[in-house]
Amino acid sequence: QEQVVESGGGLVTPGGSLTLSCTASGFTLDDYAIGWFRQGLSNEREALACTIRADRDVYYADSVKGRFTISRDNAKNTVYLRMNSLKPDDTAVYYCAAAPSDTIATMGWNRRLWYDYWGQGTHVTVSS
Repeated sequence: QEQVVESGGGLVTPGGSLTLSCTASGFTLDDYAIGWFRQGLSNEREALACTIRADRDVYYADSVKGRFTISRDNAKNTVYLRMNSLKPDDTAVYYCAAAPSDTIATMGWNRRLWYDYWGQGTHVTVSS
């Protein structure tokens, strides 16, 4: 059964850092893109970052560019989201999602519609 599972969320003070993990099972990441999304108080699921095939093939939303870094370790079937300089506005449930790399490369990385497998989410709270 194909699935992705997020981990690494928690409470962090403003200005702090956190690294989230997204581990895939039932399929290998080699041919899959992984996107990170979040859903905060606005209840809209915002696309944050995506790795399509390799660390050189990554994309970021303007809201996190320069603060968040996405990376993948295909040998561990895991994608990471390193989050620095966290702000209270970053408080949200963070989700990862998987889709075939070719689909995302063709259709675009920041549309929820193209992702097939979603995790249950991990909570991130940024508060003093």
